[in-house]
Amino acid sequence: MSNFKSLTEAVIKGDIQTAVAETQTALDAGAKVQDILDQGLISAMDEVGEKFSTGQMFVPQMLRSAKTMQECMKLIKPLFQEGEPDIVAMSALLSTTMPAMRKTIEALQEAGIRDQVKVMIGGAPVTENFAREIKADSYAPDAGSAVMVAKKLLSIS
Repeated sequence: MSNFKSLTEAVIKGDIQTAVAETQTALDAGAKVQDILDQGLISAMDEVGEKFSTGQMFVPQMLRSAKTMQECMKLIKPLFQEGEPDIVAMSALLSTTMPAMRKTIEALQEAGIRDQVKVMIGGAPVTENFAREIKADSYAPDAGSAVMVAKKLLSIS
């Protein structure tokens, strides 16, 4: 199965029941987990990010789409092989949570894996100056920008 159009549309709409059913159908049909993630779920969230950044979608709809993706991830996450992630992305909605970003970067350093991952941060109270201060690799002001920054960090066009 290589066409994840129904899954992508369901995630964009925030239709949890349909998205989970489409994910299970793809798994049952023998689709690769990575393809479901890349071509179905991430593709949908790319479109959600684009719609959000152009004002065609608002925070409640974006959050519903994200929740839908999370529910689909519950099905496919156990099927992924273990490995280190390429990017650690953090977002703060309140300034009181920003110190945890610094602690996370310090924990990555202490674990000896900081050089193996890119760290990007963003969120309402976060600034590019703060990102430099805590030695994050990048900053993005919103979800749409974060997708573009992540692709740039991974050199994906």
